[in-house]
Amino acid sequence: MIESNLIGFSTSGRGDTFTVGMNPATDEPLSGQFPGATIDEMNQAVSQAQRAASVYGKMSGEEKAEFLNAIAEEIENLGDALVERCCAESGLPEARILGERGRTTGQLRMFADLVSEGSWLEATIDTAQLDRAPVPKPDLRKMLVPMGPVVVFAASNFPLAFSTAGGDTASALAGGNPVIVKAHGAHPGTSALIGEAIVKAAQRTGMPDGVFSLLHGSGKIVGQGLIQHPGIKAAGFTGSQQAGRILYDLANQRPEPIPFFAEMGSINPVLLLPSAYNTDTAEMLAGSITMGVGQFCTNPGLIVSTASAELDHFVQVLGEALSALDSGVMLTERICKSYNEGVATTLAQAGITVEARSEGGDGPNLGQPTLAYVSGETFLANPEFATEVFGPFSLIVKCKDASELEAVMASLEGQLTGSVIGSEDELVQYQSAIESMESKVGRIIYNGVPTGVEVCPSMQHGGPYPAASDSRFTSVGTAAIKRFVRPVSFQSWPESQLPAELKSENPLHIWRLVDSQWTKDSV
Repeated sequence: MIESNLIGFSTSGRGDTFTVGMNPATDEPLSGQFPGATIDEMNQAVSQAQRAASVYGKMSGEEKAEFLNAIAEEIENLGDALVERCCAESGLPEARILGERGRTTGQLRMFADLVSEGSWLEATIDTAQLDRAPVPKPDLRKMLVPMGPVVVFAASNFPLAFSTAGGDTASALAGGNPVIVKAHGAHPGTSALIGEAIVKAAQRTGMPDGVFSLLHGSGKIVGQGLIQHPGIKAAGFTGSQQAGRILYDLANQRPEPIPFFAEMGSINPVLLLPSAYNTDTAEMLAGSITMGVGQFCTNPGLIVSTASAELDHFVQVLGEALSALDSGVMLTERICKSYNEGVATTLAQAGITVEARSEGGDGPNLGQPTLAYVSGETFLANPEFATEVFGPFSLIVKCKDASELEAVMASLEGQLTGSVIGSEDELVQYQSAIESMESKVGRIIYNGVPTGVEVCPSMQHGGPYPAASDSRFTSVGTAAIKRFVRPVSFQSWPESQLPAELKSENPLHIWRLVDSQWTKDSV
């Protein structure tokens, strides 16, 4: 494990401040001191990324695929050392880290397959009609091209899958962009190990020096410094709304504003319909609320239903299910403190009732599963109840009737997900509320919970602000690559100088839209 910044294929540690990993389960420091990047080191990383961009951006899909597959292999080659360090820095169990490692390598290979095939580039050709009157039509050919150097901000809650080699890095590299990762302070050792694996893969597959860099340090100095650097052309972020909004504003206040793709969490409302008031639903929701100690951006933090004696009984059953679960170790001392403060602030509001709070578990940084409820009228009168509490907390809103339930749905801000649990007949009965939910979310779920995000082409992980900074894009699935590319048209360009994807003979044999017809044939 290299205790330094990785700038391309070189190491550098000129800073005089250091990040030290902590074990949240014991509050003890871990081995390794990782120096924060200086301004000169940031400039060096960006300069090398710019030089690499002119080479890497022109590499074939097969070459990029080889690189992405090699990263997956090198991560797997880290073996137990990566798993042990990741568990120690996150407090997460081995089974979770093994699963997350599989997701990380799986999505790298998914993007490798995507860029190797090539159709994702959206190659479009409109052939010339020089005899068209009154104005001749030129030959126009369009495809997606890389943006340039991309900054990726590693997330705290997924030390592998949304971190150094996570979805943002994988999709940016797949799109042909060099990447500079701002390591998360909660898992510097894990980041260092993954960073070394990426560099090994880059050297092994003949990638240009500077295609990847990893910088440690504070968000205020390194993170803000990178987002404002004129050589950076786009950025990806997963984290809190507060931090995301600061970086989003900086990205847009630059002399040359850049795309900043932030996924900033949500309360993920659940519309609970009367037919679902049963033990199976209660156990499903309890498991989702406490999964990963509630530290998923898709944690179901709000459950909305219509008041009744049956609902009261269901709430009691759900509370008993949560009370029976032990408190788990949260990712960091800061996250645990923020969770406890958030719960305390919410429970101090007028009109709220605590239904259940688990007391099980020993040790520091424990997140206690908590369930509370308010009336629909109380919820609508106090915006504090719609604020995300990041952790194993959920609030039930008991609406007096369908009209108030619709008003609660209409009052919500943008969300990553919305869930509807009930029968098919009830979907018709509650259609207005469901349509309101659909307008607020990126993914709407029927008879399921939002935790567990499938990595596939049909996944949408993003939503209207403030869940994400741009609801047109996803941070999970193959479509995530579209964040870091832009379209370019080549007009009347010599055949010999066209990119392979746009050449008339279609040497890559990819699907292309030629004169409004999808085909693999030559032009």
